[in-house]
Amino acid sequence: MTGVLVVTGGSRGIGAQVCELAADRGYAVVVNYSGDPAPADEVAARVRAKGRSALAVRADVADEQQVGALFAAAEELGPLAGVVNNAAITGNTPGRLDEQSADTVRRVLDVNVGGVFLCCREAVRRMSVRRGGQGGAIVNVSSTAARTGSAGEWVHYAASKAAVNTLSLGLAQEVADEGVRVNVVAPGLVDTGLHAAAGLPDRVARIGPAIPLRRAGQPREIAEAVLWLLSPAASYTVGAVLEVGGGR
Repeated sequence: MTGVLVVTGGSRGIGAQVCELAADRGYAVVVNYSGDPAPADEVAARVRAKGRSALAVRADVADEQQVGALFAAAEELGPLAGVVNNAAITGNTPGRLDEQSADTVRRVLDVNVGGVFLCCREAVRRMSVRRGGQGGAIVNVSSTAARTGSAGEWVHYAASKAAVNTLSLGLAQEVADEGVRVNVVAPGLVDTGLHAAAGLPDRVARIGPAIPLRRAGQPREIAEAVLWLLSPAASYTVGAVLEVGGGR
């Protein structure tokens, strides 16, 4: 596979693993991040060490102008072949819905839903054969929380991921005959730094044993699903939500 892959939230966790695995599969990679540049620079360096081109680009995916700049930067590496919309936040305030602030919920929706919309729009504008592109694939990273509801922790986050699933289904139908495949990977519990950052450092150890596989997933396991959906092996897969949750 050749071409450029944009990975939002690519500096840590699942996103970082997607970037590295994409390099192994032949992509040039744009590592998007919104905060500390050091982890993104490290991921980009690991991509280059595999013989692939890489850029680390700072952009808040909820900001229209910054998203435009992100995709403009990606063009420096070559034609856009794929986008992985992985950037997301929980709001870092676990608790019941009636304990959440309106500002927290708005920010979660802006990043998790608005950011996916903006990045999908820019991707389609560049990849759709109807618009002069060469085709490509979009994988949006959702969550099994869209199905379970995440009661008592992040109902607003779960709602945002349900919106991602619906957005992806509708977009998939709009652009399937324009050379652009859109699909979703919905991870379950994954052992990343998200839980500690959100104030629940024991969450993986607490929930993991209740999963049918008796453990949390690893970022590499989610990345493998993402790369499959990007690949020609998934050429007849459109509008799917692939749950990777250990059976939970």
